[in-house]
Parts: sequence; C-alpha cells; structure tokens
Amino acid sequence: MAFEYEKYLRMDKIPHLWCPGCGIGVVLKAMLRSVENMGWDKNDIAFVSGIGCTSRAPGYIDCNTLHTTHGRALSFATGIKLAQPAKHVVVFSGDGDATAIGGNHFIHACRRNIDITLVVVNNNTYGMTGGQHSPTTPIGYKASTTIYGNIDPTFDICLLAKAAGASYVARATVNKGKMLEKYITKGFEHKGFSVIVATANCHTQFGRKNKMSDPISARKWIESREIPIDKARNMKALELNDKIITGEFISEEPEQTYWENYNHPIHEYTEAYQRIREKAQAQDKH
Repeated sequence: MAFEYEKYLRMDKIPHLWCPGCGIGVVLKAMLRSVENMGWDKNDIAFVSGIGCTSRAPGYIDCNTLHTTHGRALSFATGIKLAQPAKHVVVFSGDGDATAIGGNHFIHACRRNIDITLVVVNNNTYGMTGGQHSPTTPIGYKASTTIYGNIDPTFDICLLAKAAGASYVARATVNKGKMLEKYITKGFEHKGFSVIVATANCHTQFGRKNKMSDPISARKWIESREIPIDKARNMKALELNDKIITGEFISEEPEQTYWENYNHPIHEYTEAYQRIREKAQAQDKH
C-alpha cells in the first residue's frame, strides 16, 4: 500500500524549494513514516527548525511548527517541552545549524537529557548560505571558505552527543531510508534526548566543489564511506579515518530518580523540572 504523505503535508506549499535530488527529502519522508509508526495526533506534535536548508521543512509539515533563528532551534524546543510536557517535540536541523552556531545549545540539550528528538541532516556544508565549510566538512575537501581544502578537524556528531549526555544516539544515511526510519522511530519512542544523524548529500554546494555535482555520484561517495558500527568496533582508528559509522551508538533508559542522586545523572529533564516546581510550591504553602 502506498504511504499517504499528503495527510502530513501542507499541500498548498508544494512544490518544495529543495534542489532536485537533495537528501533532505529522504530524511523528511523517513520522519513522516516514523510519525505514522507512532500513531501520534498531529495536534500533539511540535516541529521546530532553525535556519538552513532543513529549516524549510516546517513550512511543509501540517502540524504545530516553529521556524526559529539560526542555531536556536533547541532553545525554543526546550521552552515548548517545559511549557507543554505532553507535546512530542521534534527538531529538524542541519550540521551547521546544530553544531556550529547552535553547538552550545546542542551540548546542553544533551546534558539535560530533555525528552526531545533531534534529527540532524549532515550534508557537510552550509547549503543555503553559500556552501561554507561546517564542523563536519571532511579534512581536505573544498568549500566556498576553504577553496584549497579544509584543514579544520571534524566533529563526529554522534560521539559528541554521546559524550555530552544524550541517552539515544544513532546514525544512518540517505542511502538506507528504512534504517533511518527505524532509528527515528526509536528516537521517538525513547524517553530522553535522542539524536539521530542522517548523513545526506548536498551535490549543489558541497558536491560541485568536490567533483560530485549530481545526486548519484554524491550518494555513491557516501556509500563508499559507510561502515556498520559492529564492524567499526574491530577496526583501528586509522582505518576509520574519513568513514561514516552507522548504527546505534547509545540507547539508555533514564533512571526514575531525583537529580540529587548523583549516582543516576541521566534522569529525563522535564520530569525533574516538574519535581522542582512541586517542591517549590509545597514550600510556598508553608
């Protein structure tokens, strides 16, 4: 049976503005299928973005949506979740939006382990603003700001999220849409901060500068670098240089404990915040 994407879209906003063959469409489709898997009412979803190519998505999704400033999507999303804990809060972000200008918000959302799902579309560039290099542009590759090749060490977003405290972290690529759907669904099911990295192609900005100016060659480049996490565990660091490790990096359920118990630091933040409110309100009554 064909999937009815139309019921989740503002069809009056279609056709979309993404480049033909852009990987963001694959990620968005996987996300919509994951929403279907969850059986959520659209009125119970809050879909948030910052600035960048990914930020166009809220204009197309038919639910509660919020298009915010560059790098600040997680700040706005945190406010939504604390004000409306019952809402399913989903953030759609790019690698520049999430880990460059939004990097500080990213690590603290991970640290707090707030019940938000962040989908990071990593296409190794600032696609919308001119093809500048981002924190994930591989060393040696060209961008409008690194015309002789990038020399900045790159972030591994999954390892960064895991180290900062996120309790569900996974990565898939746009070449494996069903795997991406699986991980986004698990992120939705997970109670805590979930980070799903979707490695995607940007053949228009990144690709043209690096001899892969069409979506097929760009996706073949991604495919040539994919390594499943189980295989990667038995490989040396040098062998994993410039590779894309796919799979689940961490999947932990938050302890149902209060923040004062330092042996269990991964409580879900919204619940801990509610306990603080109740404690403060009880003291006020006395």
